[in-house]
Amino acid sequence: MAFGWKVHGEKGTLAPGEVVKPDERLSWPRMIGFGAQHVIAMFGATFVFPVVMGLDPNVAVMMSGVATIIFLLIVNGKIPSYLGTSASFVGGAAAIAADGGGPATITGAILVAGVVLALCGVVIHFLGIGIINRVFPPVVTGAVVMLIGFGLAYVVADIYWPQDQWIALITMLVTFVTIALFRGFIGRLGILIGLVAGFVLSWLADLVFGQITAPDGAGQVTSHFRVNFGGVEQAAWFGLPNFHAPDFKLSAIIVVLPAVIALIAENIGHVKAVGEMTGTDVDPVMGKAIIGDGVATVVTSAVGGSPTTTYAENIGVMAATRVYSTLAYYIAAVIAILLGLVPKFGALVYAIPGGVLGGVTVILYGMIGLLGAKIWIENRVDFADPVNMVPIGAGIILAIGPVNMQIVEGFDLGGIALGTVVVLGGYHLLRALSRSRTV
Repeated sequence: MAFGWKVHGEKGTLAPGEVVKPDERLSWPRMIGFGAQHVIAMFGATFVFPVVMGLDPNVAVMMSGVATIIFLLIVNGKIPSYLGTSASFVGGAAAIAADGGGPATITGAILVAGVVLALCGVVIHFLGIGIINRVFPPVVTGAVVMLIGFGLAYVVADIYWPQDQWIALITMLVTFVTIALFRGFIGRLGILIGLVAGFVLSWLADLVFGQITAPDGAGQVTSHFRVNFGGVEQAAWFGLPNFHAPDFKLSAIIVVLPAVIALIAENIGHVKAVGEMTGTDVDPVMGKAIIGDGVATVVTSAVGGSPTTTYAENIGVMAATRVYSTLAYYIAAVIAILLGLVPKFGALVYAIPGGVLGGVTVILYGMIGLLGAKIWIENRVDFADPVNMVPIGAGIILAIGPVNMQIVEGFDLGGIALGTVVVLGGYHLLRALSRSRTV
C-alpha cells in the first residue's frame, strides 16, 4: 500500500483513544497539521548535522523529503518513517575534513556507504528475516532502541536545555498538559503546540526581559536574544540549494564504511519500534527498509546531500500522537522539498530557540527509550541471565554517557555507535562463551 488511504472515522475525524493506521488518513487539514509536526520534529537535527559535517543544510532538508518518498515507495507504505540526516557519519566526515577532504569527497564516501547499505538490505531480504533475528534477538533489538533514545539525552542536557532552562521547562510542561488533557485532535498535536508556545514565550521574554546570558548553540556563553530573526531576514524567498557532484577517494571511503554497521542496527531498532507501536509484523519488510535507506542515501549524496536514516524524533511523535498514517510522511516530505526551495521558511524553523527544542526533545527521546523496554517486556527477556544483562547494561551506559573511544588517530567511535557495537558484539561473544563453558 503506497497510496490509497482509507478515511478514518466519521469523515476523517479522530475520537479520543483511537489509533490511525498506516493505510488510513484523517481529513486533509488534520493530515497537513500532522505532516507539519513531523517536519518540525526532524528539522533541527536534519539541518544541524550537515552543518557539522561541512555540507549544505538546505540541500539536506530538501533531499530528506526526496529520501522519505523513496523509502515509503520501496517499503510499499508498510513502515511509516521519516528519513533525516544520519549522525553516524559525523566522525567519519570530520576525519575526512581533517585530512583535507572537501564536501565532494565526503559525499562521495557517503554514496559508496549507501550502496553497501542497500546491498546489505538485499541480502537480508532474500536470505530472510531469520538472519536478522539471529543477529538481533529481542534483547539486542530492545537495547538498540533504548540506547538510541536515551543515548540522545546529552543533546538535551548539554546543548538544548542550558540555552534557556526556564523556557525549556515551560515548553515541556505545556507539551505534557496538551498531550495528557486533550484527548482529541489537539492532544495529538501536542508536540507542535508545545513548540509554538515555547517560540512565542521566547519572543515575549525577549520583549519583556531583554537578552539572556547563556550558552548558545555552539556552547559559548554570550548575551543574546532568545529568538534571532537575522537568518530569516537575510534568506531569500526562492532559490535552489547548492547542489554538487561527489568525488571518490578510497581513503575517505574506508573511513566512513564502519558507519554502515551502525546504520543497520539503527534502522532495525527504529523499524522494530514502529512495529511495536503499530502492532504489525515488520520482519518481512526489514530488508526493504534497509534497502530504502541505502538507496535514499545514494540519491541524496549524489547531489551533495547528507546521509539518511529513519528518524527517532518522528517515531517519538508517532508514539505521542498514535497517528501512524504514511500520508503524514508524504506531506512532511513535500513540505521539506518546498522548504529547500524557500530558504526563508527554512530559516524561520531554524530560528526555534534551543530551549524550546530542549523542552520537546526531552519527551521525544524518553519515549523512544521506553519503546525498547516495551520490546523486552513483550518478549519476556530474562535479565537474570548475565549474558543478557552485562553487555546490554554496558552498551546503554556507553551511549548515555556519551563515552567516546578513539579507534585510530582521526577516527573515533562514541555514544550510540559505540554502545551499539558493545551491545551487539558483547551479547554474541558472551552467548558463544556460555555455550562452550563446562562448569
